[in-house]
Amino acid sequence: MNARRVFWGSLLVILAGGSPLWAQREKLPWEDLEIVEKKWPEAKKTSTGLRYIILKEGRGDARPQPGDVVKVLFQGKLLDGRVFNEALDPAKPAPMRIGRDLLIPAWEESLKNMRRGEKRLIIVPYELGYGTKGDPPRVPRRATLIFEIEVLDFGKE
Repeated sequence: MNARRVFWGSLLVILAGGSPLWAQREKLPWEDLEIVEKKWPEAKKTSTGLRYIILKEGRGDARPQPGDVVKVLFQGKLLDGRVFNEALDPAKPAPMRIGRDLLIPAWEESLKNMRRGEKRLIIVPYELGYGTKGDPPRVPRRATLIFEIEVLDFGKE
């Protein structure tokens, strides 16, 4: 009896215009997804919906741990290419402390998986970025973000 209810309930959802499961899990809006798949078809996707491309391999096996300060060079862009934030001077890398909920979720996820010297391009759904509110005036609401991040060093400070 229970299996029958599940079957008919599922059928009703599908007939009423419900999305297939793979579509429900996609974190990017359709119009952004089309651009991303065209520009970065080789991007790998994590279980959270973050996409990334390793542009330069890192060295060693060590990765940042919670509480570490990670020194990075980065550039943040909107999907249309407009730069909204950057720190590109190797003499003045941006310090990012991980594991303290101070960073957007995409940065937390990315940095803890990177090694010294590694450079990645990450494609960030709004849920892992600045959310539904954005970060006015630089980042509009529900914005898909593109970051290039290079880890120079990390450790306790």
